[in-house]
Amino acid sequence: MPAIAQDADDGVPYWVSTAKDTANMRVGPGREYRINWTYVRKGVPLKVLRVMGSWRLVEDPEGARGWILSQFLTRARAGIVKGGITGLRENKGGSGRVLWRVGPGVIGKVGDCDAGWCVFDVDGRKGFAKASSVWGAGKP
Repeated sequence: MPAIAQDADDGVPYWVSTAKDTANMRVGPGREYRINWTYVRKGVPLKVLRVMGSWRLVEDPEGARGWILSQFLTRARAGIVKGGITGLRENKGGSGRVLWRVGPGVIGKVGDCDAGWCVFDVDGRKGFAKASSVWGAGKP
């Protein structure tokens, strides 16, 4: 199979998150390229836009784009609260009482999404968040 076929962008975009406490984003797909940004937290949500060998062109919640080695990423879904304070509801669809309130910048695990609401888990505190208030929820 030709090398170009192995680098096909089938299945992109898709969500990932940082798998390590430190991950370098580079300006190009190789260790010889300059480091543009260093993520210093495990679980930061990212969107994969392109695949080239073991490198992934990603976009972060702020819109920054760059290349990260796939070994520093995981398919575990994560999201980050955007906008204002968001209530994590008891039931999907936004019904029920507010179990927790989470502020902008809070990162959590994203579970199943349905009808604009997603399971959102912040360190074991689970509820349903409106997908539009979480970057990393819904379709990439």
